Amino acid sequence: MDVVSDAVAAIRTGRPHAARTRRTAPWGLRFPVSREIGFHVVLQGRCWLLLAGRDPVPLGAGDVVLVPHGQEIALADSPDSELVDVTDDMDDTWVSAPGPADGAGDLTLLMCGSYQLDRAGAHPLLAELPAVIHLPRRVGSRMALTSVVDLLGDELDQRRPGTDAAIPALLDTMLLYILRAWYQDHAPRGTGGWAAALADPTIGSALQDMHAEPAAPWTVEGLSRRAGVSRSAFSRRFTDFVGRPPMAYLTWWRMSTAGRILRSDDDAPLQAVAERVGYSSEFAFNRAFKREFGLSPGAYRRLGRGRQATALPA
Repeated sequence: MDVVSDAVAAIRTGRPHAARTRRTAPWGLRFPVSREIGFHVVLQGRCWLLLAGRDPVPLGAGDVVLVPHGQEIALADSPDSELVDVTDDMDDTWVSAPGPADGAGDLTLLMCGSYQLDRAGAHPLLAELPAVIHLPRRVGSRMALTSVVDLLGDELDQRRPGTDAAIPALLDTMLLYILRAWYQDHAPRGTGGWAAALADPTIGSALQDMHAEPAAPWTVEGLSRRAGVSRSAFSRRFTDFVGRPPMAYLTWWRMSTAGRILRSDDDAPLQAVAERVGYSSEFAFNRAFKREFGLSPGAYRRLGRGRQATALPA
């Protein structure tokens, strides 16, 4: 997979959820702090995005809001409207939101939902995202994102055979399109960080190589030669963009990949896991893994089993 897809796959757990809610003015909904990535899409009408300490942001039909770090936000027909807390769990049909939903004012149709995460070892690409991402709908741009939003709205509006499979797939696609749009918008604005790293031909290609084949015997010399630059220039540029030297990043990514394998494949022998991330020696793999996670691969796997067991209904 590519870097963005890998970053999302490394922390995604469970099913994403989405729901529609129909609001007529006056109304206001407060979404509390959460460990999940939240999203909100205006399907019809207009409203305001309210954030503590910031000016209200007007939202129109087709606008998308992503909350990568679970910050508290509010949506309302007016910045002055009374807010009520959304506390009930969302299902895939409707937001069970408190307060009046059928007033006499303008109609707003929203799609809201969340992605479940395991933030342990989250990729720095995601950690770098701002507290809130607002992507306004623009005519002639972000057509792929607009299309998937329209498809989601249609599936939630009319549940048909296959809807239960379509909604999670469309939600996963929407998240990738949102991230892609944000990184594309911000790549030209700076000389460092992950937005610029992904857009840079030299560093971007090296990252793609590492992610495509984490077990390959990569070296700074080999990566710089493939990129067509000197070893010192490559190492310096990589560190400036990514925040750590090339081999340090490769080791981190190998251990993150190993952690994902250990969480998802209980039957994989540790030697096999080691080989899949570039270690011929199980001892060397164990040592590198413990440096990164603070416990051995076997203990990490057992801890994951324990978490799954406590999550099962009695």
